[in-house]
Amino acid sequence: MILLPAPPIASFPANPTLLLSSPPYWPRRRDNSAVVSAASRDVDSFTSKSGYLFNLSADEADSLSEYNFPRIDAMYKKKPLILLRRLAQIGTTFGFWFGLRLADEALDRSEQMFKVRAAELRKLLVELGPAYVKIAQAVSSRPDLIPPIYLDELSLLQDQITPFSTEVAFNMIEDELGLPIDELFSEISPEPVAAASLGQVYQARLRRSGEVVAVKVQRPGVRAAIALDTLILRYLAGLIKKAGRFNSDLQAVVDEWATSLFKEMDYLKEAQNGIKFRKLYGSIKDVLVPKMYTEYSTSKVLVMEWVEGQKLAEVNDLYLVEVGVYCSFNQLLEYGFYHADPHPGNFLRTYDGQLAYLDFGMMGDFRPELRDGFMEACLHLVNRDFKSLAKDFMLIFICRTLRYQFKFRIPPYFSLVIRSLAVLEGIAIGINPNYKVLGSTYPWIARKILTDSSPQLKSSLQSLLYEEGVFRIDRLESLVTESLRTETALVQKPVEGADSKIVMKQILAFTFTEQGSFVREILLREFAKGLDAYGLATLDSFTSTTMPFSSSRPFNSLTEEDMTNLRTFYRLISLFSGMRGAETQVNAINKSGEALTPLEEASLVMYQLPSAEEMLPILSILPELPQESQQRLLQLPGDLVGRLVSRAFARTIRRMFL
Repeated sequence: MILLPAPPIASFPANPTLLLSSPPYWPRRRDNSAVVSAASRDVDSFTSKSGYLFNLSADEADSLSEYNFPRIDAMYKKKPLILLRRLAQIGTTFGFWFGLRLADEALDRSEQMFKVRAAELRKLLVELGPAYVKIAQAVSSRPDLIPPIYLDELSLLQDQITPFSTEVAFNMIEDELGLPIDELFSEISPEPVAAASLGQVYQARLRRSGEVVAVKVQRPGVRAAIALDTLILRYLAGLIKKAGRFNSDLQAVVDEWATSLFKEMDYLKEAQNGIKFRKLYGSIKDVLVPKMYTEYSTSKVLVMEWVEGQKLAEVNDLYLVEVGVYCSFNQLLEYGFYHADPHPGNFLRTYDGQLAYLDFGMMGDFRPELRDGFMEACLHLVNRDFKSLAKDFMLIFICRTLRYQFKFRIPPYFSLVIRSLAVLEGIAIGINPNYKVLGSTYPWIARKILTDSSPQLKSSLQSLLYEEGVFRIDRLESLVTESLRTETALVQKPVEGADSKIVMKQILAFTFTEQGSFVREILLREFAKGLDAYGLATLDSFTSTTMPFSSSRPFNSLTEEDMTNLRTFYRLISLFSGMRGAETQVNAINKSGEALTPLEEASLVMYQLPSAEEMLPILSILPELPQESQQRLLQLPGDLVGRLVSRAFARTIRRMFL
């Protein structure tokens, strides 16, 4: 659903009695005759074709408050004629359309009729109802999968579906909220400003506060229709699985989708979701989450803050797409509470350049262990560690249990996770065909990996940074450099100046906290190794100067391990001082043309170390750190001295007796 700019709002008459004779506003009805009359005069395409689905008793309707397959199955087994009629309707509708497509192929007119058939398919989906519209919405944002003409037609299903009777809608508002329309709103649009598969929206002004709001009203009978269609889809999924020998549990996928869809039809739950979403993500830069008015909301009526703008898919704004991708990864990997129905109609670019999220009916929860596994997979993918990546996907997909021996099974919840990212990627591809979601969000992942206290991520970081016992400074460098980029990494440039200082301050502050002890331990260990190698190089240099003709091997001569530690030390200092190009400079040292002795190479590395002036940026940050971090910082020299003494003693013993 998308909230488009509405026509001017018409005011209610000051005298309520005028309401009785002033169309397009209707008085509160005392019986159902007006509803029946209105529905017969003005019905939407779905109701005109499938209105028989709505004829449920009050008890049956109440039983559909949430998705329960056994209950739905038992209910419609008592209505075999309705089930058979719906099967016949679905079969003949799609059969007729596919028959026309085959006829076009046979008559060699497919190209000429392509656009006509696309429009016909859209109309057929509307007639078949909300379940099929929802499926079409799921694919309507993928220009890389759907032909452009079909894409244009299916995109109309996001917010341009034929509305149901306004009289019926106003009657539902009054019945649900228990007050006449004119007591609730001082103004309301005479017609819906947007209509979607599950409901339609009116623009109104609250009489009590004067705030402009969007009033969403649920389509009558929509639960009965979706219940029957999910029943049919679930049986079809079972038949397809048996016939095609599918390893994936298609019925579980349908169950997951239907569960979310039934939650989406509870508008009071949607209001609560919106409040939670606003609390968690509303503070992200350029993200707008509308306010919910729970006192005016029920399971069938939702009142929320009015938002104006354009559909994100209709504007060439890659920046806001990046904002959406960043927000999506924040949802998935930070809090685990994510928007599971992000079709293009639910993203709006406001006129002041913000990304507005709409429609919070379909939400998902991503468990912490799965969030960590997903993040590890992203980390290993970027670093081309494909062996570890294979293990990551095994953990993600089978959820640590082997339900089917020797079979690969994608969990149903994961389809919603993938869809939440695929929609934004689809919009971005329409703007930039070379767009990559992971490349945009890796800076955030890098920062999360460096600063998260999860034992699983700590283990992953340890494995990433040490390969066969050798410290991979290039990988740490990559993680820190990426984490210094802007949060949305809009043009893939490092942040500069004050922003860089702020991010470095955050990283240092974390490093000297209890949660950052793991990263601090790694850095201390490598700094100690580097300082030890630096001391050996200094002694070697002094020895070669004072005893230039001595042929004996110096007791403190540098080994290859020492040279590696010295290079690592240089790159660590360069990294945390904000210097760039450390890797290039070290490579230049190693590729100078002629083979260098360890002492010559050590001298060149030492010469490249940053000066005191180049260290000022990091030194200026230290007094700004929290008191707790400064106290741990004061302990750093003692820790380093202890490690250095330990290394020197061990080396002395080793070289004396080995």
